[in-house]
Amino acid sequence: MKKTVMKTVTAAAVLAVGCGTAAAADKWDMPMGYSASNFHSMTGAEFAKCVTKGTGGELEIVTHPGGSLFKGNEIKRAVQTGQAQIGERLLSAHQNENALFGVDSIPFLATSFEDSIKLWKAAKPEFDKLMDSQNLVLLYSVPWPAQGLYFKKEVNSVADMKGIKFRSYNTATGRLAELTGMLPVQIEAAEISQAFATGVAESMVSSGSTGYDRKVWESLTHFYEVDAWLPRNYTFVNKDSWNGLNDTVKNVIHGCAEIAEYAGYWRAVQYQEFTIGQLAKNGMTVAKAGSKLKGELEAIGTKMTGEWLEKAGSTGKAIVDAFKASQ
Repeated sequence: MKKTVMKTVTAAAVLAVGCGTAAAADKWDMPMGYSASNFHSMTGAEFAKCVTKGTGGELEIVTHPGGSLFKGNEIKRAVQTGQAQIGERLLSAHQNENALFGVDSIPFLATSFEDSIKLWKAAKPEFDKLMDSQNLVLLYSVPWPAQGLYFKKEVNSVADMKGIKFRSYNTATGRLAELTGMLPVQIEAAEISQAFATGVAESMVSSGSTGYDRKVWESLTHFYEVDAWLPRNYTFVNKDSWNGLNDTVKNVIHGCAEIAEYAGYWRAVQYQEFTIGQLAKNGMTVAKAGSKLKGELEAIGTKMTGEWLEKAGSTGKAIVDAFKASQ
């Protein structure tokens, strides 16, 4: 994989020279939902610089992290309609549009980084088609670290979760709340700290990365490692904007996207251990979920998998079958 990336880097550098005499410069705005310090936003910022430099300034991409240009739930629509040319968003946030968007959030299906890659490889051809039908072009996707459960108290079973206000960010998390007796509250990433500080939410399922970024130890006390799933962010371009580019610029963008996907993946791997350590360092109780809790959650995961397959139909089944065959 490293050889492939080095070839891509070299190709991008060569193309940069070819684009150095570009005539007219173009500027693209890239809204992102997470804070500038988040590793996804950092990866996006480096991708933008790579494109800007690689095209010799013919195309400049300017990032807008933290929902500063468009809020998280507005980003995809903004890019589809041409209000922004490029954007990054949580893949599963759009599961209400099409079940396929939730393939990365099927509980306990792909629970490791290696499995996340295999699942994405099985799903990507279908996503390319789906993006095309929505006036979008998929560029790259990066996983989050494995998802764990955050609470304000010790939790040893699903019964202990009943009535807790739970931060929901997609269809899967909303359904998880329902099946565990918690109360789902839709909250975007940029609003997490305030939601916990004011008691609007009391729990969430997320990675150590989100908890670290938002300093949730100021409001929450426990983090349980359950490795529920590894959700993904994805970066996409308005198809009309894409079609307006020449082939040289497109090649640079593809090269930078490959680099971003590779770098983002390894950032996620390294960030998982670091951020979980930071949660503990800042006073949170960090532990593996007990056998009772894990068993109950896995039973819920089996139910949710069946529900997803029913909605995703033959396409979803083909993806899951291909993924399982690759294991």
